[in-house]
Amino acid sequence: MIDKRFFPRQVVESSGNRWDWALLPLVLGVLVLLAWGGSQMARPYQVGEALPLTLEPAYLPYYLLRTTLRMFLAMGASLVFACAFAAIAAKYRAAERVMVPLLDILQSIPILGFLSITVTGFIALFPGNLFGVECAAIFAIFTSQAWNMAFSLYQSLRTVPPELQEAASVFQLSGWQRFWRLELPFAMPGLLWNMMMSMSGGWFFVVASEAISVSNQNIKLPGVGSYIALAIEQRNLGAIGFAIGGMLVGIVLYDQLFFRPLLAWADKFRFEEGSSETAPTSWLLTWMRRTDAMSALASRIVRLLERSFLVFRLRFDGTSIRARRQQGSKVVERAWDALLAAGVLIAIWQLGSFIRAEVGWGEFAHVFVLGGITMLRVIVLIALAALVWVPIGIWIGMNPLWAGRLQAVAQFLAAFPANLMFPVAVVLIVKWHLNPNIWLSPLMVLGTQWYLLFNVIAGASTVPTELRYAAHNLGLTGWLKWRRYLLPAVFPSFVTGAITASGGSWNASIVAEYVTWGDTTLQAEGLGSYIAHMTAIGDFPRIALGIGVMCVFVMGMNHFVWRKLYALAEDRMHF
Repeated sequence: MIDKRFFPRQVVESSGNRWDWALLPLVLGVLVLLAWGGSQMARPYQVGEALPLTLEPAYLPYYLLRTTLRMFLAMGASLVFACAFAAIAAKYRAAERVMVPLLDILQSIPILGFLSITVTGFIALFPGNLFGVECAAIFAIFTSQAWNMAFSLYQSLRTVPPELQEAASVFQLSGWQRFWRLELPFAMPGLLWNMMMSMSGGWFFVVASEAISVSNQNIKLPGVGSYIALAIEQRNLGAIGFAIGGMLVGIVLYDQLFFRPLLAWADKFRFEEGSSETAPTSWLLTWMRRTDAMSALASRIVRLLERSFLVFRLRFDGTSIRARRQQGSKVVERAWDALLAAGVLIAIWQLGSFIRAEVGWGEFAHVFVLGGITMLRVIVLIALAALVWVPIGIWIGMNPLWAGRLQAVAQFLAAFPANLMFPVAVVLIVKWHLNPNIWLSPLMVLGTQWYLLFNVIAGASTVPTELRYAAHNLGLTGWLKWRRYLLPAVFPSFVTGAITASGGSWNASIVAEYVTWGDTTLQAEGLGSYIAHMTAIGDFPRIALGIGVMCVFVMGMNHFVWRKLYALAEDRMHF
């Protein structure tokens, strides 16, 4: 496992320059599209200027290019953030005690809250240029992608098998070498599935990120999200259908050209003795391996990475006194704990002062009860989603042939903007006189249930083949098979998916408990509808109170429920 390379030597014999010439138009076409799209994103712009936007289907390919480019830029930033966060939080206990709760807070802040804070700053940073608004949109998409990927990589780094850690110590790998040779390869299969989920989850927020309000001006950036927003404003169902069709085409394209080759390439990092009998395949990866140009490029990247291993290597051998494991100072640890406790107490004091001065304790108690109602909805919905998607995810993950067939379908279902279903729900609830407190609740999990599915698929796909053979030879069937084999195998990945799905459901409650379609508004009792209502009337102290209480509930659930399950996964339920 340790001496595998990110870029393996060419496994298919090169068939000559004809593959190079065949690949050249594809590469040039992608570069030209990226350069053109980038130039359009950086053109001059003045606040208040009306950007051209039309519902003509002929413009959809251009809008799709702009939206996809934003999402991939956000994906790159999310990947860098996830690697930095996971590497620091998984290795340093002092940093972990701050960074993990901070990530809980960031995950619980509504996505639209980031936009309201960052848009003005980005526009001021790039005055007279559309790039500032584009950066704000990309940042909003980043906030919908980064937390899921960071939690996935953090969970994988915490569950690296002890024998691999011992081998890395025997080979005297430095922190840099250990990350690239052991930790990132071990986490790669799960990380890729979470990248797909993050990419799909970003589609839910393209409407909000591309239709921006700033300085009493509405800015609709050219893209699929703004196209959908305009279609909803004009109630043009045909245009919405064209937008969904364009999304499907885009998802199939980046699945075939990006994610499928990466999954096929990353299969070699599965932690097992033998090779998988049904490894995923990719026609593009096979094509690229047959080209001399791509092989030369891959070799050059490998040489650069290996050169960095020489630069960031340990400067001592295993017999040196410096090689002995250093024990952290208890005094420093206690001082750090005391500093954190003081920070928490100061935050509680400031919160109490704010509540007493701005809203009153009666309002706080009312909001806290609303938070309990929303928490009950989240717990019930996550449990129901787990009953449905855990068995399906295990079946897909353990059948790579079907995983390849259903991969694009799962991405499209996860990318389908759940807010397009809200008008349908409003019409049905009004028509049949249903209770909004019950029937608006499923809208909270429409877009977040896929975090469970993708993480369970990732966990099931990395189960070692020899373990599958052992379960088969032992004749495990029925509930015994689930209890002793299948559920423990995917449990760490399930916890990661449950954390992100739970945080996403809290976020979605703001739009799911307070739904408007035309002149009809339905409101379910809960914290999400409270925040949405206060936002609508512009009561900023109560908006802050609602978001603060939501952060408290999310952090409480993560600390008292999900962190306990994380500890259980690290101690007993991983390979």
